[in-house]
Amino acid sequence: MREPTEDPTAQEPVTAAGATSGGDAPAKSQTRDPEEIKAEIEETREELGETVAALAEKADVKAQTKKRVSETKQRAQEKVASATEQVKAKAGEYSGKAQEATPESANAAAAQAAQAARDNPAPAGAAVVILAFLLGWLIGRR
Repeated sequence: MREPTEDPTAQEPVTAAGATSGGDAPAKSQTRDPEEIKAEIEETREELGETVAALAEKADVKAQTKKRVSETKQRAQEKVASATEQVKAKAGEYSGKAQEATPESANAAAAQAAQAARDNPAPAGAAVVILAFLLGWLIGRR
């Protein structure tokens, strides 16, 4: 009777890449502990889960669109705030220049007209009544 030289139920050692050591690549070890194999399987499962989650996120077009819209909206708001600040700064600068360039007689005339309107509001009130009448007449014709 022949004695077996190898155990027919023994499995070939598996490398980290998942291939058996058929002589082409040296084996990590001749035998592997089942706990080591379980740990490697669990690590592979975690990596696979992370990969699937990343792919699902990339495939979610609606979420990607919402994210891009939100980012674009935020950038636009920042640009508007920056432009508003620049406009306010320039307006103050130009207002000062305009006041410097305006002759005193024009400033005095504007102040005099405002004071006259405050002193005698009847002409301003009459103008408002006439405008209201014309506006009502135009709306009524439609």
